[in-house]
Amino acid sequence: MEVLLDIIRAFDFDILYEISTHWRGGTSDIVWKCFSILGNGGAIWIAAAIVLLFFRKTRRAGAAMLVAMLIGLLIGNVWLKEWIMRPRPFVTHAELTALLDPGDQWSFPSGHTLSSFAAATALCFFHRKSGALAYVLAILIAFSRLYASVHYPTDVLAGLLLGILCGLVGAWLTDRIMDRIHTLRLRKGA
Repeated sequence: MEVLLDIIRAFDFDILYEISTHWRGGTSDIVWKCFSILGNGGAIWIAAAIVLLFFRKTRRAGAAMLVAMLIGLLIGNVWLKEWIMRPRPFVTHAELTALLDPGDQWSFPSGHTLSSFAAATALCFFHRKSGALAYVLAILIAFSRLYASVHYPTDVLAGLLLGILCGLVGAWLTDRIMDRIHTLRLRKGA
């Protein structure tokens, strides 16, 4: 088991080192910082969800995005990060330099990735085309965390998988609750 963990750790570091030494610099740094900032606190996704709440056709998607991100916050940031306490790559490896302030000290899982994929999945559950575009932005935000050396690839992968799961659960819960509310309103009106 320890050999497998060593292989994963080496894989994680090698990818980050490759990005750091061969891809970073100039305008590219600015672009990837911007994508990372878009994911701070899930702000872009929260803003999108709030806008969607204003329209009947997209209300369920907006609500589902918020529910999914709340589930992701509780599982990823409140529970897993504090339980696993994996240091950031730039803390563990002197060869890596953080491109930006990560906001907290723990790396696993990537909260930016988790919230992005939770929101994109919840949106895709109700609106496939818009959801597909959201996935593109989610991928860019996820990669920005690797580019900035603030997460390992396995942090991002875990955030992606957890985000998809939270998105599906959030969409399912929202759909069921809103169906129940709709049924109660119909009964009340009858």
